[in-house]
Amino acid sequence: MTAERKARAELLRDLHGGELLVLPNVWDAASAKVVADAGFPAVATASAAVSAVLGYPDGEGAPWQEMFAAAGRIARAVSVPVTVDAEAGYGMRPGELVDRLLATGAVGCNLEDTDHRAGGLAEAGAHAQWLAEVRSAATAAGVPIVINARVDAFLPESGIPEPVRLAETVRRGRRYLEAGADCVYPIGVRDRHDMAALVAELPGPVNGNTGENLDLATLREIGVARVSYGPRFHRTAMAGFGTAVQGLLAELREA
Repeated sequence: MTAERKARAELLRDLHGGELLVLPNVWDAASAKVVADAGFPAVATASAAVSAVLGYPDGEGAPWQEMFAAAGRIARAVSVPVTVDAEAGYGMRPGELVDRLLATGAVGCNLEDTDHRAGGLAEAGAHAQWLAEVRSAATAAGVPIVINARVDAFLPESGIPEPVRLAETVRRGRRYLEAGADCVYPIGVRDRHDMAALVAELPGPVNGNTGENLDLATLREIGVARVSYGPRFHRTAMAGFGTAVQGLLAELREA
């Protein structure tokens, strides 16, 4: 089992260095199968979508036990590598986080630097040390999990003033890569020039998001390695369900 998960982790890492890795994030086993069956080489969860399905708010509002149980169902449903949005690690010690992540069958994780208990961003040095310990725990477990270190400085709730968000993201991203992260995810970046600067300044793969000024072609041109969509497809699916239900209600009223 360890050898199989090691191979999947290595495959997931390799996917960050080839063609643009596109991850339409999923929320349950059914949506994971849709993505895998479509031919995408890996599956990624979105904490906001998973927690919504479970009936909780995002931002570690759902019990970790339920979040990891959902991750396990997703990993069992597909044969491609799975990476889990583990938010800020749920207050777990690194060894426990790695053990519980691997128990789900996942071989990668998002780990964000927002401190949900204190509010705002975690201190960069302390978070980098924690990431280094996660990396060490994964090495000890024999599975080189892929760590996507999310930097939240561009989010308004981070408290980082807009003029210094780019510099702060570069500073944090470099520290996280030095600590053993495989990829840096500067969530909330909407400007092409900011994204290009991050790709140029960070010595490792960068995860981007599409948006009004950042389509897939632009992100590929800039040099982004990985693109994820968060809860976007879950919201689209629920909007479609809402439309269908309203149509049913209208039909019922006319009957």
